[in-house]
Amino acid sequence: MQRNVTALAVASACLMFSALQARAAGFALHEQGISGLGNAYAGAAAVAEDATTVWWNPAGMARLAPGKHFSLGGAYIAPSTEFENKGSVPAALSNPALNGSGGDAGEAKLVPSFFFAMDLGPKWNIGLGVSVPFGLATKYDSNWIGRFQGVQSEVETVNINPAVSFKVSDAVSVGGGISYQHGKVDLTTAVNYSAAAFAVGGAPALGAVGGPGVEGQNKTSVDGDAWGFNLGALFNILPTTRLGVHYRSSLDYDLDGSTSFSNRPAALAASPLVADGNVNLKLKTPDSIALSGVHDLGQNWQLLADATWTQWSRIDTLPLTRANGTTLDTLVFKFRDTWRLSAGANFKLGSAWTLKGGIAWDQSPVPDAATRSVRLPDNDRLWLSFGAAYKVGRAGKLDLGYSFVKVQDADINNNQAAAGRGVVTGTYSANIHVFGLQYQHTF
Repeated sequence: MQRNVTALAVASACLMFSALQARAAGFALHEQGISGLGNAYAGAAAVAEDATTVWWNPAGMARLAPGKHFSLGGAYIAPSTEFENKGSVPAALSNPALNGSGGDAGEAKLVPSFFFAMDLGPKWNIGLGVSVPFGLATKYDSNWIGRFQGVQSEVETVNINPAVSFKVSDAVSVGGGISYQHGKVDLTTAVNYSAAAFAVGGAPALGAVGGPGVEGQNKTSVDGDAWGFNLGALFNILPTTRLGVHYRSSLDYDLDGSTSFSNRPAALAASPLVADGNVNLKLKTPDSIALSGVHDLGQNWQLLADATWTQWSRIDTLPLTRANGTTLDTLVFKFRDTWRLSAGANFKLGSAWTLKGGIAWDQSPVPDAATRSVRLPDNDRLWLSFGAAYKVGRAGKLDLGYSFVKVQDADINNNQAAAGRGVVTGTYSANIHVFGLQYQHTF
């Protein structure tokens, strides 16, 4: 059995990473399992209804029925992100005819997840989760006015999280786990060769590259591994009420890779500013702490709530450095810490069906229009969710969920004119549709 579970976990990890390479969106992905999607993940650290508790709070494994619990699910995330230009300034010496709005920068993706949990006696449980905690994808038309600040951005991760829980008493359980995570970052940006030449050698150098409007692209790809941990506790406050608290640590990435330039003019062939080579990016992911509550209101109703704090301020400015120590680029985010608040309810409709609903307010880490990046034009979000669970025989359960996520309109006024990248000024409009399906089986 252990060999089969390990093999399935490895296969799931390969599937997730290959799927994300094809399509990815969003930086922090909340879709860790589908059973909580219909509640907007309210009460996630306390509900402990299936093997997905390995991610949300490993202490919850102590509440699962004896036996082996297997969960396989997927969320299809379909975002739409559109930019309205309101006075953007083209980059100096660029082609003025290339001034598009970028099209729809959002890309749909499938995010799968796999979880397994089993008991080792009356007090101990072990589990394993394979999921996708972070992802980002924005892709603009190559002729858009902000192309020198970003054309395409992708962040891909896969997280493998073994965990263990211990039942202290009928009222208290604790748990923890270790996370191994692999991450990959791909960045594509237009390069203003004309502005670069003029900055180095004035009018003669500009003439040597062919005058204004000479452009190319820079593509950078880095990847690496990181380790972290998660800890949780679950308390039965009353026979009908329980509270869960869960902490997930930051991960310290040291990403290595390469960068290359296309359409490089011969006059700049020897310039170290646009040379191909190896690069490095250091990144600390945010840590988070969640407090969740679940209250059984009679035989049919269950109320859920959650408050999660995330330390996004760990991400400020990220220098992308060459092997010789010089800086190729600096990604400026200046993120702030955030809160996510959610509430939901379940209603048992007969012996087989459970109906679910929820709402959430998800604060954006982006502080203002001046620091909002074209790579992540995010803002505060409102989740409206509903779903259902259906018992399949004595040992199976099928979960379906849907969330509509409305992103608040986001103003941007990102001035990078001094670096030859122009000024992007306008407003982003975005929304996201999330569809989820999961099957849980106990044996």
